Amino acid sequence: MKILVLNAGSSSHKSCLFDLGQGTPDGLTPNPIWRAALDWTHQPGFVELTAAREAGESVRRSLPITDQADGISAMITTLVEGPTQVVDSLSEIDAVGHRVVHGGQDYSHSVRVTEAVKAAIRDLIPLAPSHNPANLQGIEAIEAILGDIPQVALFDTAFHARMPEAAATYPGPYAWVEQGIRRYGFHGISHQYVAQRAADLLGRDIASLKILTCHLGNGCSLAAVKGGMSIDTTMGFTPLDGVMMGSRSGSVDPGILIHLMRQEGYSADQLDTMLNKESGLKGLSGLSNDMRVVVEAMDQGHPQATLAVEVFIHRLRREMGAMIASLGGLDVVVFTAGIGENKSLVWQRACEPFEFLGLRLKDGELGRTKDDQDIAAADSRVRVLVIHTQEEWAIAQACVALLQPVA
Repeated sequence: MKILVLNAGSSSHKSCLFDLGQGTPDGLTPNPIWRAALDWTHQPGFVELTAAREAGESVRRSLPITDQADGISAMITTLVEGPTQVVDSLSEIDAVGHRVVHGGQDYSHSVRVTEAVKAAIRDLIPLAPSHNPANLQGIEAIEAILGDIPQVALFDTAFHARMPEAAATYPGPYAWVEQGIRRYGFHGISHQYVAQRAADLLGRDIASLKILTCHLGNGCSLAAVKGGMSIDTTMGFTPLDGVMMGSRSGSVDPGILIHLMRQEGYSADQLDTMLNKESGLKGLSGLSNDMRVVVEAMDQGHPQATLAVEVFIHRLRREMGAMIASLGGLDVVVFTAGIGENKSLVWQRACEPFEFLGLRLKDGELGRTKDDQDIAAADSRVRVLVIHTQEEWAIAQACVALLQPVA
């Protein structure tokens, strides 16, 4: 069974192909036999296409394409042509899985894409204007390229869809509840994958564990996972809520926004740009949304970079504490995504305040390894895991679960 996975974004697309007929050693995630990406951010009027086979052959091209559907078509063509060819015909692909950011309240599981599902994704565009249009366009592009092939949608909100009402409800007027204004949460595919992976690594039943998952990349969110379910999370009605991020502010006093509108004449669009693209690490440091760049500047004595890192850690610790309170205890902390998988400074400083829970990291220098790892000391009462998130594999697994006949 060959499963194509497509993660279509507003300015970049990532795709990979899994061949599940090749077999994989027990407990290991299979590597895709092909990967490709599109990036429209480098040069106006052009897209940068990269593709590679697992065996090593690769291509990199700059193409005069502005239409995203045409870009997807060019990317898919590298599956069957040139040095990155891995199949003789596109008809060998059995299904396509998609990451879709917003599924609203109606989708708590992955679903086979139908006209009704596409309509729901379209209807939710106002709640995810930067993401759902691109996700829908990716689905429709695959229909045009591959025809009537089974497609599966995994929603980033789905894992959080069954949160308790007390966690999902905002304390505004009840009309908000009736309008669907609630905490939806995001990064659900990642949170669900790493929580289950943590249980597997520890040889425990996930139903018995209280797990705090920390997805820390350019976008950041935490989730409280109890009994295998998300019972609380930091992102809310939009992906802007919660912890400080690369260029997003995270939670701020809404009175600040009212002040800026009244005193500075800010429009809704200006506030949107400021909070989503000019805040977070980038806004405070004045340098970059990349934690690596900001930490390097901090080490060289840059005062704004130092402040940015300190605020990031403070806000992270505060939200970790909130998730632990929702869990009513703690068995496991998981760090994942770009910052979460690679920055030992973040692991160490984020965990320091929780020594009173019996959480203690290993002595000596900690660093990223190619394998998932337990960085807690042997006598720590809380395990601390660094896990490489495998959202693509989670999407492929969902395709198999939905489409493969039950024996």
